[in-house]
Amino acid sequence: MKILLLLMTLVFAAPSFAADKILFVLTSHNKMGSLDMKTGFWLGELTHPYYVLADAGFEVDVASIEGGMAPIDPKSLDFSDEDNARFINDKKLMASIINTKAIEDVNSKDYQAVVYAGGHGTMWDFSNNELINKLTVSIYERGGIVSAICHGPAALTDVKLSNGQYLVKGKKLAAFTNEEESNIGLTEVVPFSLQDTLMSKGAKHIYGAAWTVNVVNDRRVITGQNPQSARKVGEEILTGLKGIK
Repeated sequence: MKILLLLMTLVFAAPSFAADKILFVLTSHNKMGSLDMKTGFWLGELTHPYYVLADAGFEVDVASIEGGMAPIDPKSLDFSDEDNARFINDKKLMASIINTKAIEDVNSKDYQAVVYAGGHGTMWDFSNNELINKLTVSIYERGGIVSAICHGPAALTDVKLSNGQYLVKGKKLAAFTNEEESNIGLTEVVPFSLQDTLMSKGAKHIYGAAWTVNVVNDRRVITGQNPQSARKVGEEILTGLKGIK
C-alpha cells in the first residue's frame, strides 16, 4: 500500500502535458507608434527557434494577439538568412502565419512551452495583456518553459504568479537593451523602456554587447537579448524540454 501511494505521489507531482507541443505567440500590431513606419514580428525570431524545435520532432503551433494574419516587420525580410529562405517554401509554417490562432482561443494545457517572439509590435500589445498573463502562468506553474526573444519579454512585464509575485522577480533574464534601442533611434518612439520596466519588476537584467548572442536560462524562463540570440534560444528550449520529459 505504501508503495502504491508513493507511485501515485510521483505521478501527480510530475509536470502534466497533453502532447509534445510548443506555442509561439506573435504580435498583431503593425504600426511603429506615431511614425509612418510598419512593424510587426521579427521573422528570424520565429524561424530560427521554430526550425530547431520542429526538426527535433516537436509539434509547433502559432498564435497571435488577435488571430488571423500576423504582420511581419518588413525590415526582417532577409532571405539570405537560411531559415528565412526555408520559410518561403514551407507551406505549413506560411499557412500558420497567414491564419494564426487568436490567443483567446488557445488552451494552455496543450503546451509544454510558450515562446514570445519579438519585433517592435510587441511593445504595444504584449505588455499588460491579461490573456498573455494567464497563458504564461498556466504553462509555467505546470512545470513548462516560458521563453521570449528581443522585445518579446514585453510579454513578461506584468505576469504575476499565484503567490502574487512577478514571474521575473529575482530571475536573471535577457531582453533588448536600452543601448540597442538607442542604436536604432527608437528610444523616444517605443511606449516604454523594456530593460527598465523588467528591472522595475525585480528582474536581474543580464546583457551582453549590443547585437551579439546573449541567452539566459533561469528556472525555466529562457530569454534572448536580440535577433542574433534567436537560434540559441531554440536550442536552450530544446535542452530544457528534454529535461522535463
